[in-house]
Amino acid sequence: MSAPLAEHIRDARAQTDELFRLLAPAAIYERPIPDRHRLIFYLGHLEAFDWNQICRGALGLPSFHPEFDKLFEFGIDPEPGAAPTDQPHDWPRVAEVTAYNLEVRRRLDAVLAHAPDQIVQVALEHRLMHAETFAYLMHALPYEDKAQRTKIIETGARVESLMLDVPGGCVTLGQDSGRFGWDNEFIEHRAAVPDFRMAKYKVTNGEYCDFVREGGEVPPFWTDHAGSWFYRGMFQESPLPLDHPVYVTLDQARAYAAWAGYSLPTEPQFHRAAYGTGTDQERDYPWGDNTPTTQFGNFDFAAWDPVAVTATRAGDSYFGISQLTGNGWEWTDTAFGPFPGFQEFPFYPGYSQNFFDGKHFVLKGGSCRTAACMLRRSFRNWFRPNYPYVYATFRLIENI
Repeated sequence: MSAPLAEHIRDARAQTDELFRLLAPAAIYERPIPDRHRLIFYLGHLEAFDWNQICRGALGLPSFHPEFDKLFEFGIDPEPGAAPTDQPHDWPRVAEVTAYNLEVRRRLDAVLAHAPDQIVQVALEHRLMHAETFAYLMHALPYEDKAQRTKIIETGARVESLMLDVPGGCVTLGQDSGRFGWDNEFIEHRAAVPDFRMAKYKVTNGEYCDFVREGGEVPPFWTDHAGSWFYRGMFQESPLPLDHPVYVTLDQARAYAAWAGYSLPTEPQFHRAAYGTGTDQERDYPWGDNTPTTQFGNFDFAAWDPVAVTATRAGDSYFGISQLTGNGWEWTDTAFGPFPGFQEFPFYPGYSQNFFDGKHFVLKGGSCRTAACMLRRSFRNWFRPNYPYVYATFRLIENI
């Protein structure tokens, strides 16, 4: 394993350790999202995953705590209405889980240099994915259950929609076999995209207010106080920031698009708008081929909440479309499914295959809590269309 990967693992551990430190002690046994595990699961899951994939799987080391290896092995995504029923007393004490974690790290660090780069990269990105997952789990907690951080959420004037032309062309979907990616990112292939028009900005809270006034469903991160809408931020509520993107489910995004007379983009259309140029060449990122830094967008744990859709203009795409990376994942109308030639990872069967069910849809772009390494062009996120907790935004298109 390369030395930079070991350093990235240490940095990712620090990122997730800090999240757990933000919890009030008793909150670790809470279940802020009904169809997800209690938070205590995630305390053990990250180290159990590292142990199961690297030490036990890749290196063949004998288990020192097989009960925890199994207990913390898998998350859940139950069918609607099938929430888990376990109780806090069904889980081990925090001290036991912490001791397990420390021993996993001690043993793993001693052998990490012998682990295959691919497996270590899988463990790294898995941890960073959960740094985002755990953030939205924490977001759903009452404020008294987490450390308070003063954060003023600024709001500006309402931003009106502006549709921009995106000429047709070919897009590259998927990943070259010589580079790292998850199994659903392979294999690389091309797709033709006809001309269309896309909104320069993600749909804002201000725009969505019009829809709500006409009977549209209220978004999950809004709260009503005496007839005024507030945004439920990570650490405090604030008057609804009209120029910030609205977080919605796919069902809500579809309803808004139909009401407004537009559509949602497909995955290939998103790629064309984000990475396309005036030639056959495509960019690695919307702004070009430069390494992702927060000058280009609200990502890589830069903030706890979104910023205005007019911020971070340095990240605009070739066609002038803003924030196609960061400030909120963007729903597409493409069902999550395999690319031609898909093969599941033999060491992680079911990671993608279990969700090729027509009930999950692709999101692209990343949120404020998405790690920079997952901003690569081929990365795909997916959720159910009615899932209300993810930091998911959307923008409108018009097919020509």
